[in-house]
Amino acid sequence: MPAYDYRCDHCGKFELEQKISDHPLVKCPKCGRPVKRLISGAGIIFKGSGFHITDYGKKPVKPENKSPAGTNDKPANK
Repeated sequence: MPAYDYRCDHCGKFELEQKISDHPLVKCPKCGRPVKRLISGAGIIFKGSGFHITDYGKKPVKPENKSPAGTNDKPANK
């Protein structure tokens, strides 16, 4: 069940577990004054395989076979 953050001007900030289908609180459960539901970041952590960053990330760059400096890269005519 998700936890929602609320703020009461008198009692302060508190957290309440509610069903997603439940209506937001209108009154503080302690003092009965109006409350506001706060917006907070989702508590999601992606671990393990199966996520884009681990499965489809950048591949390591392979070093190219380069000629030493000052040599001609064109093959010699025979």
